[in-house]
Amino acid sequence: MADTIQRVEYFYLQVPNKAGEGSRLLTALHEAGINLLAFSGFPEGRGSQLDFVPADPAAFKQFARTAKWKLTGPKRAFLVSGEERVGAVAELHRKLAEAKINVTAMDALAGGGRYAAILWVKPRDVKKASSVLGAM
Repeated sequence: MADTIQRVEYFYLQVPNKAGEGSRLLTALHEAGINLLAFSGFPEGRGSQLDFVPADPAAFKQFARTAKWKLTGPKRAFLVSGEERVGAVAELHRKLAEAKINVTAMDALAGGGRYAAILWVKPRDVKKASSVLGAM
């Protein structure tokens, strides 16, 4: 089975880097019935950056407005999934490298015979990367 590669919208939010911030926001999304395709968080300066890839960007934005979250986005990323195999992530990087596209960041994991990844490229490279990767 071929990999599934889709271009997705993501939003990010700067929060204090303290215990419970991620839980507070994710719980609010859960209670509102907002489904996420991916979530990533990491330290940024004195705080943290939380990246959200919602299944329904319009519903997510509406919820964030109501909750008074100060979002940045939408921005673009790629969500990849497929059968777990040696070199799957290397193959993605090779295709992009051959097209002279730098990967800004990537998170990947594997389990249960499947792998998934989210990867980011510079905004100017999104269209080209979409073509190179065959993204939907």
